[in-house]
Amino acid sequence: MADSHYKTTKLGYPDKFTDTNMSSSTTTRSQTIRLRLFFGFFLIFSALTTTVYGDGGGRNPTFRWNDERLKMERVRGLLRKINKPAVKTIQSSDGDIIDCVATHLQPAFDHHLLKGQKPLESPERPKGHNHSDSSNTEVSQLWMDAGELCPEGTIPIRRTTEADVLRASSIRTFARKIRRGVRRDTMSIGHEHAVAFVNGDQYYGARTSINVWEPSVTDPYEFSLSQLWVISGSFGNDLNTIEAGWQVSPELYGDNHPRFFTYWTTDAYQATGCYNLLCSGFVQINNKIAIGAAISPRSSYSGRQFDIGIMVWKDPRHGHWWLEFGNGLLIGYWPSFLFSHLQKHANMIQFGGEIVNTRSTGSHTSTQMGSGHFASEGFGKASYFRNLQVVDWDNSLIPMNNLHFMADHPNCYDIRAGKNRAWGNYFYYGGPGRNFRCS
Repeated sequence: MADSHYKTTKLGYPDKFTDTNMSSSTTTRSQTIRLRLFFGFFLIFSALTTTVYGDGGGRNPTFRWNDERLKMERVRGLLRKINKPAVKTIQSSDGDIIDCVATHLQPAFDHHLLKGQKPLESPERPKGHNHSDSSNTEVSQLWMDAGELCPEGTIPIRRTTEADVLRASSIRTFARKIRRGVRRDTMSIGHEHAVAFVNGDQYYGARTSINVWEPSVTDPYEFSLSQLWVISGSFGNDLNTIEAGWQVSPELYGDNHPRFFTYWTTDAYQATGCYNLLCSGFVQINNKIAIGAAISPRSSYSGRQFDIGIMVWKDPRHGHWWLEFGNGLLIGYWPSFLFSHLQKHANMIQFGGEIVNTRSTGSHTSTQMGSGHFASEGFGKASYFRNLQVVDWDNSLIPMNNLHFMADHPNCYDIRAGKNRAWGNYFYYGGPGRNFRCS
């Protein structure tokens, strides 16, 4: 009876031992207690470290917080560079803020080759240009509805917000097109076109009038645009383009309004160039038009039609490329030093529509081009370009010869050409995207 008994340890577990082996049992019990204490401490420490530092399935929250903080610092640094001090601020009905910035403080003059300079005087316009052909109806911008304009000596600039930058896939790609922004062949992955073009000669500009619509863009990383391209170089890394027209881009602007835009690149959309005034490059001189602001009014199906005149041409005197909008409004210029091939001339002119098809749903996008209707529906239903002309070596606007037409995927978006005395060379284009023949 006295040779053994049970004893309860401090941890509450029964421990059996014998009187004849007291020393050995005591040693074993001490080791057991230490082992249990160690595992208890290990479990508590593991729980604490999991809470503070995260588990193996996720990143360290401290690191994530630091990444987010650094990202926001970069965003705010970019905004300080883009958004210049305003002499006056105008609130637009669509939520945009228009800053009236002193002309000499605009982003273009951050460029080291423009620092300390002033905008150039207006150049000579091409011969044969008739302002009455530029637009058949008066088109303005939404921010003007407030009845305010920027004072002389300033230019209107759409203010860029944190939300604008954060919508981009990265800070590096903000305000930039991805590559394949110009139609070269039907293998342009993700980008689809319905365009008219001329090539094989030397071109010094072009003009057209573009019907304005509000196409539906169904994915936040897609866009729909209608524009004029002035192109030089090969379709490799040396591609130079100047672009202007209207676009709907939820990623860039945060809504589905058609907006007047510009773009340029000198290395095939890699490191140079940007949209609008979002980098150093384009020099604006006009105080009435805000590049990147919404166009108003827009065309309606079987209703009134509105179009905008766009002309880009090379000033024979200084060699810079100038932009005109609407009924003769001179907007500004791209300095010739920005470019390589376009310092001389263009070797291709292109007009038409472009969309991005991300296939985010696994099928073709329903993003519309133009009015969202096929070219065969004609005036009042399909979108159009009219009065297509190019500028020749003598700074004269002339009709286009050897005009080519191409639609990458005509079951999704198509094009149909015509010619008459009132509209000269013209075409209807566009479509709804996904349909029973386009999937």
